[in-house]
Amino acid sequence: MSGPGTVPVVRAADSEADQRRVAGELRARGVGRGERLVVSAAASPELLAVVLGALRSGVVPVVLDPALPAAERAALVEDADPALDVGDDPGQLLGHAVGDLAPFPLARPMHYTSGTTGRRKGVWSGVLPDDDARALAREEIDLWGLTAADRYLQLSPLHHSAPLRFAVHTLLAGGEVLLPGPFDAARAARTITEQRPTTTFCVPTHLLRLLREDVDWSSFRLLAHAGAPCPEPTKRAVLAALPDGAVQEFYGSTEVQFTVCTTEDWLAHPGSVGRARPGRRLTTDERGQLWCEVPRWARFEYWRAPEKTAAAWDGDRVTVGDLGRVDDDGTVWLDGRREDLVISGGVNVYPAEVEAVLDGHPDVVESAVFGVPDDEWGQRVVAAYVGPVAPDELSAWARERLAPAKRPKAVHRLDDLPRTSTGKVRRLDLPGVLGL
Repeated sequence: MSGPGTVPVVRAADSEADQRRVAGELRARGVGRGERLVVSAAASPELLAVVLGALRSGVVPVVLDPALPAAERAALVEDADPALDVGDDPGQLLGHAVGDLAPFPLARPMHYTSGTTGRRKGVWSGVLPDDDARALAREEIDLWGLTAADRYLQLSPLHHSAPLRFAVHTLLAGGEVLLPGPFDAARAARTITEQRPTTTFCVPTHLLRLLREDVDWSSFRLLAHAGAPCPEPTKRAVLAALPDGAVQEFYGSTEVQFTVCTTEDWLAHPGSVGRARPGRRLTTDERGQLWCEVPRWARFEYWRAPEKTAAAWDGDRVTVGDLGRVDDDGTVWLDGRREDLVISGGVNVYPAEVEAVLDGHPDVVESAVFGVPDDEWGQRVVAAYVGPVAPDELSAWARERLAPAKRPKAVHRLDDLPRTSTGKVRRLDLPGVLGL
């Protein structure tokens, strides 16, 4: 780890030594294989050691947002039923005794879904058979080409599944993790320029803010983004700023990963989310809902919610309720979530389709489309957006490009859109924000 006053650097060998101390302490405390360990702490070398030390001991870490209100945290802890809760102090598990570690994680962390559309659900995979556990780790390392030469820049909170997954697998591949602290665009820009990371995961909000800074992007071989749709002007600006081929997008969820979109695929199909990851196949049903066939090691259930698990699975196929299309060549397009669908006068309106039109205006930074109750039409389409364009001008832009049922009946300019901590827009909050 680096010295005081600098960005902490977690090195694989140092972390492995700490992971062995975690394994020894878990054994001393009687926390066994398949049991759950709750931790809710800010990003730190200790947190990474606890997550990996637990996983490589067959203990399942339940990683919670340290900013959760006390009542919500208590409810999730009760639901998770852990053998141990270390709260915001993962360092207490770095004991003196050392324990054995498996060469790869034996489980996935249990995360709770973000709750943008309802009650949070725990995503549980349990302890995997060794062959499946090895395949799960190998898939992630091979997909992103992670090696001991990588320096991964942590920009997103570690209590979310994607950034934690990148950090964990970078360390498993022998690389390093840079931990500059809670996201601050100026600090992140300095870290990129001075520390020369090779990889990062981020959300479009990070990209929007970093593009306003003076950043030397030349060290990156991989910038992966996901978590929310990326406005086309932002995507093109990032592609222009980074080395050729370094920008990759992916489509996934807390539950399961679906696609990867290389720079080449996105330029050929702007706005798509790429093609299925290796070992997966995506199809749609008669309602336009996306289903994905996944390998054994990608299976999961919703913790203590068998009815929700049953609704998500059909044999080896799984859905998280997203709507979309799959072209003949396997290119996948997202139309939104079933819960976000607006039905106006009997016509299905997909917010993502309307947002793509609004985001195409040169003075729109980003937009969000949602439905509000309407006595005549059932729901009417409403849009909120960020950018200098006047509402009347944006309405005229939409009228020229959308069928009548899809045109927003009102557009509202905001300084920012409400989001989850992963950068996803909280569409369901917008009526309250706007007083509708």
